[in-house]
Amino acid sequence: MPYDPDGAVVVTGICGRLGRNLARHLHREYEVIGLDRRPFPACPKDIKHYRIDIRRKKVQDVFAKEPIRAVLHMAILHDPRLDAEEHHSFNVGGTRNILEYCLKYKIPKVVSLSSANVYGPRADNTQFITEDTPLLAAERFGDIRDLVLVDMYANTFFWKHPEVETVILRPVHIVGNVSNAPSNYLRLERIPVVMGYDPMVQLIHENDVIRAMMLALRPGIKGIFNVVGPEAIPLSKLLSEIGRPTLPVPSLLFDRAVEMMFRLRLTSFPPPEIDHIRFVCMVDGSSFARELKFMPKHSMDDIIRSFRYAAPDSDRRQLKQPN
Repeated sequence: MPYDPDGAVVVTGICGRLGRNLARHLHREYEVIGLDRRPFPACPKDIKHYRIDIRRKKVQDVFAKEPIRAVLHMAILHDPRLDAEEHHSFNVGGTRNILEYCLKYKIPKVVSLSSANVYGPRADNTQFITEDTPLLAAERFGDIRDLVLVDMYANTFFWKHPEVETVILRPVHIVGNVSNAPSNYLRLERIPVVMGYDPMVQLIHENDVIRAMMLALRPGIKGIFNVVGPEAIPLSKLLSEIGRPTLPVPSLLFDRAVEMMFRLRLTSFPPPEIDHIRFVCMVDGSSFARELKFMPKHSMDDIIRSFRYAAPDSDRRQLKQPN
């Protein structure tokens, strides 16, 4: 299936912080079409933004009338307070729609942004998880089931349709100017930690994730890849370098406190997310580094400095998940 050199790159979920940052880089090299039901403030004039829910049939009109060379799918909801049916419908149903239109309109390249979180933080994890490891995150955290299902759906699409260059990217914890659990946790005024646990942590700067997505758009690239940033660091050392005080909490008390706060809507942080600061989930990113000559540009020192000088969030906003 040949590439259309004049076609656009369609980006689903373009109006999130990561999506807007991606758009600012992407439109310098490609024509860009954004699909997102949210508004896009200060959208670059050369980007076409269709304000459409990816589950709607109107999305097919975009595929039918626009010349498209690739689709970059990153429209995934991560709001634990959403109705489970709505959550599943958007994530899994929306992904199914996008992939079906890619087939129907013979789009030659699909890049799906997943997460290394699909493997799940576990006490019995191997030292470095490879791409063929089972996705076990949903065993403890049901709300991540949609993310696992989306990854598996894209995985099935990859194997069933070799004529499409499908790339699935599983980056480690993304940090930077994004509103997600890892970034919000590291911006807290006083950072809670689970007593007796000090897992190794892998982080990657959002700009390096954007570079990875753009590399994945290259013709001839296909496969499933973990994407890692600088070398891992113990959580205790990371927090020490950031320079904010910590609040050690016994494990059982931590679980109960977060569960109660979540139930009372004092935090949007789901209790099972505590496993990410309790257990290890380190992945092997050598395949992506080797095949695409990928090296992160942002060091751990860069990441630490960005949080050291960031204004801390108040306790009221702590552990908040993105919408």
